[in-house]
Amino acid sequence: MRWTKYFIPTLKEVPAEAEAVSHRLMIRAGLIRKLASGVYSYLPLGLLVLKKVKDIIRQEMDKKGAIELFLPSLQPIELWHESGRYKDLGEDLIKFKDRHNRIMVFGPTHEEVITDLAKNHIRSYRQLPVTFYQIQTKFRDEVRPRFGVMRSREFIMKDAYSFDRDKSGLDKSYNKMYEAYEAIFERCGLKAIAVEADSGVMGGDISHEFMVLAESGEDLLARCLSCGYAASVNVANCTAQGSRPKAEGKAKSIKEVDTPGVSTIEKVGAFLKVKPEQMIKTLIYMADNQPVAVLIRGDHEANEAKIKKYLKCARLEMAPEAVIKKVTGGPLGFSGPVGLRGIRIISDNSIKGMVNFVAGANKKDRHFINVNPGRDFDIKESPDLRMITENELCPKCSKNIKIEHAIEMGHVFKLGVKYSKAMKAEFLDEDGKLKPYMMGCYGIGVNRIIAAAIEMHNDKKGIIWPLSIAPFQVIIIPINYAKENIRKAADKIYNNLREREVEVLLDDRDESAGVKFNDSELLGIPYSIVIGEKGLKKGILELKDRQTGSISESKTEDIERHIFTLLDPTC
Repeated sequence: MRWTKYFIPTLKEVPAEAEAVSHRLMIRAGLIRKLASGVYSYLPLGLLVLKKVKDIIRQEMDKKGAIELFLPSLQPIELWHESGRYKDLGEDLIKFKDRHNRIMVFGPTHEEVITDLAKNHIRSYRQLPVTFYQIQTKFRDEVRPRFGVMRSREFIMKDAYSFDRDKSGLDKSYNKMYEAYEAIFERCGLKAIAVEADSGVMGGDISHEFMVLAESGEDLLARCLSCGYAASVNVANCTAQGSRPKAEGKAKSIKEVDTPGVSTIEKVGAFLKVKPEQMIKTLIYMADNQPVAVLIRGDHEANEAKIKKYLKCARLEMAPEAVIKKVTGGPLGFSGPVGLRGIRIISDNSIKGMVNFVAGANKKDRHFINVNPGRDFDIKESPDLRMITENELCPKCSKNIKIEHAIEMGHVFKLGVKYSKAMKAEFLDEDGKLKPYMMGCYGIGVNRIIAAAIEMHNDKKGIIWPLSIAPFQVIIIPINYAKENIRKAADKIYNNLREREVEVLLDDRDESAGVKFNDSELLGIPYSIVIGEKGLKKGILELKDRQTGSISESKTEDIERHIFTLLDPTC
């Protein structure tokens, strides 16, 4: 491709709205342009990268026997009511009424659609197992789109769905997809870490996220550098022994004290001169419309994913102030476990065995000091309900852990019968009985692969593409292309490489060497051939490796052989 016949609108200035490195570079290098908040056009260079990522995904999915199809973006709202997920996604769903007054949804995901398809066509165990996949545009009305294509309202995903007879079959399908994901990310130049994860609104008991460490990542993972344990902070285990520090001393007499106008942990702690770890937060939640009290130590944060899983509830939300006053007798900010009646109380495992806590007295402007579990209130349930921190110890080896930012690249789920049971999607098994499919779901953010690759591979000059997904493999940079000898040499190399199916870009613009070099670095094309007047007279060309920055010389007649060796060392 000749630069002058292509469309590469590079920018010198950093876009004001771009926060992440990948967002800045994708705009500056002419890969994308913003149309509206969270909505982007892919320009030719971006589309080339997108196609390469899709090709890699298709190749690895096909290797595992998955079958590609293409499901509609528009989905009847009835499917979402049938699965019971309509309330879970709520305002994230983009909906509209058609001319027949039917409510349609722009699909954020396709579990309902694929389950509906399967139940109408897969009716016998002889048709199982089977895994379908698609690469499709999805839609989600994000509250705050940010970081360019990493969190957008319109995005591209590869989603796959497996159907099996039993759990054993699901395990095999899950492992196949897990292996495919490892291969996909490796081929795209990403060092992805598979971590234990929360299934969220997708459902199911077991899931793993594939994460790439990056400062711009919105997700957090807990990682042990000693034993390799890794998990999303939403599911990372916290042991009672790993919670530090602990209160010391003998139990003192409980006492109610006046705390006028202070209700938060910080303000109460400052007023009473106690540390957060000497306090209890009593949080009142609504779990499937039933109030429940959750006790969390003052220096910890409640982990709603863990709470929801422990309570086995479909919906979990903070109770409104009217409910708090009804169940505790006091206003918001003064709740405590002492004297609570008629409400289930669950306590994080860090609280059991602690002494002389501060807690709300269920009265306005009043707190208790010297609260002691077992004496002043009972602890009947004490699971792990908190977010892990770097003060915790690894749940596997008891060594220190590290909390790191990461980008979620893919997510695999063992859905089990969540959708097949709800939607009555059944098959006739060998024993003549109707049974629900055992399902798995496997998603990859195709856009995110591009952004994550840039986050991992860049420098102050621009992008450094992994060869496998670079928009071009080679760029030819003739210094003063208007000169006949320079132009002839550049055109010859360009045509020869194209004949050998090398993806090559010829910078035939009437621009200075500085502009061409800067744009080449910005675009991040792996190899560049520089043709200058002095070198050409000696029969010498420069060959630069974008990743290492190394520059070597090559005889004009050898340049193509050198390029082929770099692109395929086995040739």
